[in-house]
Amino acid sequence: MKLTLGFSPCPNDTFIFDALVNNKIKHEFRFDLTVADVEELNLLAMEHKPDIVKMSYHAYAYVASQYLVCESGSALGKGNGPLFVSKMKIYPDEVPFLKIAVPGKYTTAAFLLKYAYPTIKEPEVYLFSDIEDAVLSNETDAGVLIHEGRFTYKSKGLKLIKDLGEHWELLTKQPVPLGCIAINRNLPEEVRQSFSKALKESIRFAKENPDSSRRFVKQYAKEQDEEIINQHIELFVNNYTLELGDEGRKAVDFFMNETKRLKIVNSE
Repeated sequence: MKLTLGFSPCPNDTFIFDALVNNKIKHEFRFDLTVADVEELNLLAMEHKPDIVKMSYHAYAYVASQYLVCESGSALGKGNGPLFVSKMKIYPDEVPFLKIAVPGKYTTAAFLLKYAYPTIKEPEVYLFSDIEDAVLSNETDAGVLIHEGRFTYKSKGLKLIKDLGEHWELLTKQPVPLGCIAINRNLPEEVRQSFSKALKESIRFAKENPDSSRRFVKQYAKEQDEEIINQHIELFVNNYTLELGDEGRKAVDFFMNETKRLKIVNSE
């Protein structure tokens, strides 16, 4: 069976999907593959286009009536949220007046920024990999970093204003739901179940054979440094990725309820 599948070029996604899309495990599927920035994937999901797609949990709040979160594949955890950074020391009373770059309107990073600073101006949308340079060149006053930016911002001379994931964890006592693999509800239940089983096996294979995915991961990674790639995978591919479980589901439900309570998202 052929399915349309989209995921990001970031190491955690290519790591978990390598065995599945490169046929290192047995499964019944063929894939029409799109590898794209997470905000591009979010927008595709808004149009209900892919059968299966990596999306931000923020975006998922808009399309929950059309997609189901897979039990495996989520980027969710503690100590791995987006970072709010600037070149200069920024005081809290200055934040509402800053020009801020975010990696997409529908990213969880944008949601967590608004969650921490409800009175900020409307952020500027940038490709995630361009945000460090936008801040360093004074094109923006500050920016929200995701993916590899967590591991490189200090070496580039940027300063942390707030760890937005840590802020969420302190206030909510919940892990941070960053992104998920979601599958279209229009697919037959047996297809959804079979794909979920294959995805879980792909993740298990990747964890048991970490060198197997190296070439595929480096083919798409923004940062080619092995240490950064390893840190990225170690941080974002965790127990919740293999299986959300009760704790993960509880964290996701809490996040969805917060989007509605704060009217930051008008869910379908």
